[in-house]
Amino acid sequence: MARIPIFLMGLVVIWAALAEAEYMIYKDATKPLNSRIKDLMSRMTLEEKIGQMTQIERGVASAEVMKDYFIGSVLSGGGSVPSKQASAETWINMVNELQKGALSTRLGIPMIYGIDAVHGHNNVYKATIFPHNVGLGATRDPNLVKRIGAATALEVRATGIPYVFAPCIAVCRDPRWGRCYESYSEDPKLVQAMTEMVSGLQGDIPANSSKGVPFVAGKTKVAACAKHYVGDGGTTKGINENNTQISRHGLLSIHMPGYYNSIIKGVSTVMVSYSSWNGVKMHANRDMVTGFLKNILRFKGFVISDWEGIDRITSPPHANYSYSIQAGISAGIDMIMVPNNYKEFIDGLTSHVKNKVIPMSRIDDAVTRILRVKFTMGLFENPLADNSLVNELGSQEHRELAREAVRKSLVLLKNGESAAEPLLPLPKKATKILVAGSHADNLGYQCGGWTIEWQGLGGNNLTSGTTILTAIKNTVDPSTEVVYKENPDADFVKSNNFSYAIVVVGEPPYAETFGDSLNLTISEPGPSTIQNVCGTVKCVTVIISGRPVVIQPYVSLMDALVAAWLPGSEGQGVADALFGDYGFTGTLSRTWFKTVDQLPMNIGDQHYDPLFPFGFGLSTKPTKTI
Repeated sequence: MARIPIFLMGLVVIWAALAEAEYMIYKDATKPLNSRIKDLMSRMTLEEKIGQMTQIERGVASAEVMKDYFIGSVLSGGGSVPSKQASAETWINMVNELQKGALSTRLGIPMIYGIDAVHGHNNVYKATIFPHNVGLGATRDPNLVKRIGAATALEVRATGIPYVFAPCIAVCRDPRWGRCYESYSEDPKLVQAMTEMVSGLQGDIPANSSKGVPFVAGKTKVAACAKHYVGDGGTTKGINENNTQISRHGLLSIHMPGYYNSIIKGVSTVMVSYSSWNGVKMHANRDMVTGFLKNILRFKGFVISDWEGIDRITSPPHANYSYSIQAGISAGIDMIMVPNNYKEFIDGLTSHVKNKVIPMSRIDDAVTRILRVKFTMGLFENPLADNSLVNELGSQEHRELAREAVRKSLVLLKNGESAAEPLLPLPKKATKILVAGSHADNLGYQCGGWTIEWQGLGGNNLTSGTTILTAIKNTVDPSTEVVYKENPDADFVKSNNFSYAIVVVGEPPYAETFGDSLNLTISEPGPSTIQNVCGTVKCVTVIISGRPVVIQPYVSLMDALVAAWLPGSEGQGVADALFGDYGFTGTLSRTWFKTVDQLPMNIGDQHYDPLFPFGFGLSTKPTKTI
């Protein structure tokens, strides 16, 4: 037998040692999840762990920052984009550039990029804009909501992003709240049914999965986020970020049920609410975040703060940031949406751990949960996005789905002075018709807040879509003359001998606190448009709003009334029902009050005297011959 030279044997031993050193359990996708987490955790320094708990805004992020501070997550705030009207490829390049910074660290832990996709991929130019949740609630169709979730996931992944801050499972109990349109309903049971959005975004959890464990079904799905935990929709007078005064039983029976369903469906993350419960800020509420969500509900994903959520533990915000860090992390929040002053956050948290103000066990719990989500969704195996899904963004198939959602969300509140003489469906063939109102030809208004910009925009240049006026023109007979005048006076209406009129009015776009309203009126000149037009000619009024608004004074003037909520980019769905290609099927997911003095007023209340009750909605039959 030939002798192997000693130096060769030495090389073999060194090579074997190197191979063993290179093999890391956490990088091996065949190993069990818990083994991978345990192995990676054992290798991490405190600095690397705190980096994982830090989420920073795109505007302050760079590959260098990711690498130097071991940043675990980046987000786009509302309207935060790599460039105006950025393409899917531009988004992918931006996300991948930041990801490469994260991957260049010692352990190569990928970052997770998050974005608000609350009615489609709403920050992104040419994405499909679906109806806001208030309209989806009116469809009473959880399967439709699931399909919208799946379409949204594809459009988000088309831009290289794997994580969305949706769905909002708030139970809005007072329409004066500026986020009421982000809530499916005042009824917790309906909100529970609509948590199918989670399954649409993430995929269906396998039958044998443990309850409470996060799940994402691969590269065409995204991690979801149930928000805002808990009681965000119950604040006094609907004041945003304010105090929800309610018993524990009330909190658990009204505001909590959507979380039970979301957790069972494998939701990856839960976002904490800015609001307080009986005077205690949710961002500092250890009993509800750790005690209830983590220990009783056995939620195993990660808990994330809202934007500057820990800053707002103090009044004024950021008055004592050291205390805010201690209170928020001790409450059980795992990832902090800092989002800008990340050095201050990292230094403050590091100091608290070194001084034993926050135990290492709390840091380890947070990082374990963050890594669990990252491993589960395949981020370690597929950290970088490619261009394979770019054609999903604003695809025709998704626009058709949004159009279906629009027509199913419409609620017909009045149709003729009597059932024997309905105005709808409207005849497509008429000599001359009038389309009027501030919202008839305004894509931005019909999309509402959280569209391209955080607060939304007016006009028709923000993104791609079909206004209601365009939809009407597309639908009527070619011989029908369509006259559009935004705010005609009564003389104009009288002198033109119109066959009928369609008036489209409502609220301007808004988001969050900017939408808080104590009077809930239709914006001017809406009321005068209704009076000038509907006082003179047969008219249907279409209301574009994020919630019920004051309409009682005008109902008698109108021949027909439609609540269209915030329908999004596909206005054709409104015309589909107005002209009878499809019937009206939507029913109110919210109580429609007579006067604001009655608020809050919800289904099941002892004193319940609405203009239109929860669940109300007239129906029509389609006239289309197929």
